[in-house]
Amino acid sequence: MSDKHRTERLTADDAGLARAAQLLVAGELVAVPTETVYGLAARADSAEAVAAVYRAKGRPDFNPLIVHVPDLAQAERLADFDGRARLLAERFWPGPLTLVLPRRPEAAIAAAVTAGLSTIALRCPAHPIMRKLLELSALPLAAPSANRSGAVSPTTADHVLGTLDQRIAAVLDGGPCARGLESTIVALREDGWQLLRAGPVTELELQSALGKPRPVTSAMIEAPGQLPQHYSPGKPVRLGALTAQDDEFFIGFGGLSGHCNLSPRADTAEAAAHLYACLHAAALSPFARVAVAPVPDEGIGAAINDRLRRAAA
Repeated sequence: MSDKHRTERLTADDAGLARAAQLLVAGELVAVPTETVYGLAARADSAEAVAAVYRAKGRPDFNPLIVHVPDLAQAERLADFDGRARLLAERFWPGPLTLVLPRRPEAAIAAAVTAGLSTIALRCPAHPIMRKLLELSALPLAAPSANRSGAVSPTTADHVLGTLDQRIAAVLDGGPCARGLESTIVALREDGWQLLRAGPVTELELQSALGKPRPVTSAMIEAPGQLPQHYSPGKPVRLGALTAQDDEFFIGFGGLSGHCNLSPRADTAEAAAHLYACLHAAALSPFARVAVAPVPDEGIGAAINDRLRRAAA
């Protein structure tokens, strides 16, 4: 995709979906809404299309991509599923859970998708637009967040165009994303399991299905969202703030109001849905720095704080 080409903004009707599927089959990049954030979709079986994702995002090539599939049957053609993996898929798919599993040797996936690893990250999304696109294209789709690497993730089509306009073929506008945080990522090991990225499916929910996780013993990047610095609004971020200084854009929570409030009701699910919109507003504001009110570190609040710590790194 040349930087000289205009990015099409497609409506999420039959014509827009057909056009998006046509572009994807042709190896072009299309930003698509999911229930988590907008993803930058490309056919996962094309080395050229996957390379275009890395170029458009400015993403390091050691950072693997998540492959989106329509159902468990297609997932099992790409990875080895044991009883634990099937249990998680049956309980949480379609939905915001990504499984890191051993890749099947015959899986028709471009090598760059897995960044040379023997594992593959798979998710079955719940968003009806993304599901329809998987059906129309009849392809597994690699789809990291549709933004420049390291920047704030997009939850609207406008957010996508803010960093990727003229760098991708199209964005399919399906309105704001409901969840607002990237999927939970869990790796299944022979001797246990490991939470690689906190997200909408909480660690407690995973423990109810799998038991206690084993301790983290590797610093290897096996999935998106593991880099220490990520989700940055391009300004210094101060966490746990009860008030803002004169040069700070204040992101509030509950009774601590500010220039943007994650949730006046102190609802962490609502806060997750608004997090990236508030960080985008902070990035566009005239303030030099960002301050963020405390958010409870429980349930989905743990995922919010994970993103905020990386934004502040």
